Amino acid sequence: MKEYNLKIASSEAGQRIDKYLAAQFEDLSRNYIQKLIETAKIKVNHDSVQNSYLIKEADEIKVIIDQPEKSSIKPVEIELEIVYEDQDIIIINKDADMVVHPAPGHYDDTIVNALLAYTDDLSAINGVKRPGIVHRLDKDTSGLLLVAKNDKSHKELSRQFKKREVDKYYTALLKGVLPYKKGKIDAPIGRHPKQRKKMAVRKRKSKKAVSRFKILESFKNHTLVEVKIETGRTHQIRVHFAYLGYPVVGDQKYGSKNNLGAKRQLLHAKKLAFKHPGTGERVEFEAELKSDFKEILTELRQEN
Repeated sequence: MKEYNLKIASSEAGQRIDKYLAAQFEDLSRNYIQKLIETAKIKVNHDSVQNSYLIKEADEIKVIIDQPEKSSIKPVEIELEIVYEDQDIIIINKDADMVVHPAPGHYDDTIVNALLAYTDDLSAINGVKRPGIVHRLDKDTSGLLLVAKNDKSHKELSRQFKKREVDKYYTALLKGVLPYKKGKIDAPIGRHPKQRKKMAVRKRKSKKAVSRFKILESFKNHTLVEVKIETGRTHQIRVHFAYLGYPVVGDQKYGSKNNLGAKRQLLHAKKLAFKHPGTGERVEFEAELKSDFKEILTELRQEN
């Protein structure tokens, strides 16, 4: 069981509590949050509330979440888009709205559940909860996810991630028109001082975070960018561009209001380059944008 305590800022007031918490706890489904509210696992100022409750400034919210038991993780037949596979690795083009490993509200619809049904060959270094998982993507971020099929590969890939030898490129649609064609964001990121489920650019209690970007396409009120992250901080791209005043479209947590109909943040892990753990050769993989991302880009191009 885990307990979280949140205090509502003035800028957050007026939202339905279930919608607000779904944005704060990205690995939890809104339906699961509603069940927590209905069973009094979520309280506001020590009182039970309805799902429709509108949060107010200074409200204190307590959230109690039961953790999944190890035995609850089971193989489930879920279609995966496999970009590449050999005896050492699997590379998946992850769908948005899919959690990487089981968490409250997502016990049997995750990448791990699908992998357990797909193959018996997964590394065991991360234990039964995260077999094969070398790194992660946020639930609503689509794109390339690298999976290790054995412990030797897992150790080597983890070493490369730790030493920043893996090149990670993302495609993001931003709200607003960036005034520069390319740039470098060097701004340390740490836990938000008041909202523990959020990250923020801050000087103290933070870690170095560097993102390099270039414009791929400009629209009337939006910008499509390619981002290479040199570090891998939680929510790094989302936090960096929100800090500059150009939040990722669809990102409810970090401030994008006009979302062009997007149901998730338009952020896609486009390309991975690393040394193959088996052959030692430098390899590179790319994944196409998902259909929802493509459709919004098509609409923006037509408007232009």
